[in-house]
Amino acid sequence: MKMERLSQDKIRIFLTFDDLTERGIQKDDMWREIPKVHELFSEMMDQAYMELGFDATGPLAVEVLAMPAQGMMVIVTRGKMNFGSEDTLEDELEEEVYELELTLDETDQVTYAFRDFEDLLRLSKVLGGMLTDGGTLYSYKNKYILLLDAEPLDESKLQTIVAVLSEYGEATSVTHAMLEEYGNKVIAEHAIRTLCEKFR
Repeated sequence: MKMERLSQDKIRIFLTFDDLTERGIQKDDMWREIPKVHELFSEMMDQAYMELGFDATGPLAVEVLAMPAQGMMVIVTRGKMNFGSEDTLEDELEEEVYELELTLDETDQVTYAFRDFEDLLRLSKVLGGMLTDGGTLYSYKNKYILLLDAEPLDESKLQTIVAVLSEYGEATSVTHAMLEEYGNKVIAEHAIRTLCEKFR
């Protein structure tokens, strides 16, 4: 379980499928109201408080994004509490109840960030024979972001590709729309093949 603070009121948590399996949770369970998922959420919020100082009391908006072969990206945004009186404040603080507004989504895109172009070149040499089509490369916030469409890949090939991607880069929750809007397109299509051809 990895987590990072995105802003004062927002954090991002990355859960691998191993994190879920260790807790006896299946991917589809994240969409259901079951005690194990509540325990996992409480554990995440405790860890967020210890590691990042993120206080999760009050209303929270939770966005869960399932990514193929990578795991789950959970984005938690803390809302502002509105208190009518002193009594309400005391009641709220005593209970410390999470008020959740949950959004669930699934994507067929695999998105990895690379700090160094050299890591990207090393990755392309390893993946070159496996992945000849597809892939768009962006530059965004001083990183290179590789976006792959998982849909045409079979499950075992996808697992292998994600394992290689994890060695050289890190999974990111940046969306395709965000990259199109704010990123710079470096290679529009067939990114891995193009890197292999241009940098032998």
